[in-house]
Amino acid sequence: MSNFYGYGNPGMTSNKQDWETPKWLFDKLNEKYSFTWDLASSVNNAKSINYFTEGEDSLNQDWSSLKGNLFLNPPYGRSLKKWVKKASETSLDENQKLVMLIPARTDTSYWHDYIFDKAEIHFLRGRLKFEKNGVPGNSATFGSAIVIYSGSKEK
Repeated sequence: MSNFYGYGNPGMTSNKQDWETPKWLFDKLNEKYSFTWDLASSVNNAKSINYFTEGEDSLNQDWSSLKGNLFLNPPYGRSLKKWVKKASETSLDENQKLVMLIPARTDTSYWHDYIFDKAEIHFLRGRLKFEKNGVPGNSATFGSAIVIYSGSKEK
């Protein structure tokens, strides 16, 4: 549930590629959604039973075939748009959720193309302190949002 290709880089140094979602935030989300999959993780920081690591190249996996609720804290670098697009286009079962933690950069094209009018959005108050080996770092240089895609009856 951390980030393998620079995911969750909280605006500190771009060479750090293993920032983790704050434990308290993941625990709160997991309590509500009971995640079965962590779509962007490493062996050392996966918090779901099932997960994809960098070597498994999550962007090339079929997320639509996965069962249960999905958690995604994608790379915050140049590839972020690809992750948001894939999340938006993933066909989910009825009552299935894909919950994504991303920067609240609402001026970007991917917010307009793949999030607004397509997902439930919750903006987080303040700035997160992403973790490294479970230890919080400095506050991120940006706000964050939880974006939730829901399955439909039409699948």
